[in-house]
Amino acid sequence: MALLLRLLLCLWPLGSLSASEILLVGEDQPGVRNFAQALQERRSHDQVRFQSIAELTRPDQLKADVRLVLLDTVALDWRLGQHNGPPALAMRISRVQAEQRLGKSRPGYLTLLWSDPPMARQLRLARYLLPQAQRIGVLYGEHSRFLLDELRQAARPLGLEIVAEDWPDPRDSRPLQHLLGTSDVLLGLDDPQLYNSKTAKNLLLSSYSRQMALIGPNVGFVRAGALASTYSDQEDWLSVLDQLLDQPPARWPRSLYPASFGVSGNQQVARALGLEPIDPNATAKALAEGEPKP
Repeated sequence: MALLLRLLLCLWPLGSLSASEILLVGEDQPGVRNFAQALQERRSHDQVRFQSIAELTRPDQLKADVRLVLLDTVALDWRLGQHNGPPALAMRISRVQAEQRLGKSRPGYLTLLWSDPPMARQLRLARYLLPQAQRIGVLYGEHSRFLLDELRQAARPLGLEIVAEDWPDPRDSRPLQHLLGTSDVLLGLDDPQLYNSKTAKNLLLSSYSRQMALIGPNVGFVRAGALASTYSDQEDWLSVLDQLLDQPPARWPRSLYPASFGVSGNQQVARALGLEPIDPNATAKALAEGEPKP
């Protein structure tokens, strides 16, 4: 027994070395604080702490082995301000927001965890809820144009056609009206220049007048009157972070969508469009079966 005790005492420091220092960075807001607290509770074996942007100086003044998690675009902009510094996991960043900041470049120290739903998943959602729809109408702008080729590639194996319309000025309804006349369903890209509180009324009322559904671009638009969207919640993201933080940063991917997700549906809109009620759990399960296997 004494030998066993001495062995355990010798091994104890080795076990303590596996703990990581995890620094979460973002604006000091309740939602950000809540997420940081949830990660602290989930990874109690690590040293998890939150610091606001106002409390930090330069990224290169951080310890090289700290696990850095950027919780908003303000934190991402701070990390992008300097090449030197620890690798970082950047959350709550959309494809369009990354394109605006980075273009085609992807710094080697950065892993982007996308906040917008994968377009292939949104297309499968449209096909599942509206199996007769073949022509998927997509409005795009200056910063979301780059997504069109990827959309078309994702639509091809589903037997869907992407009908795209440039919308350079959301105050001009003609591109929207033309798209409504040439497509079967609208798919919203998470482009804040096109889909925002100022354009929501026009988008939703115009699609209603044609008895046409809008898929996406996010849960906020579903609450406002879109038919449905896929989304990943806090637990989904905590699960992703758990997996990544258990790995050395050298193995972190350059970008990632969470594998787990849910479906948000607007039942009132479904009834107005003459559709069956949306079962979020059954829909998510059906979509998950079509996800690419790792």
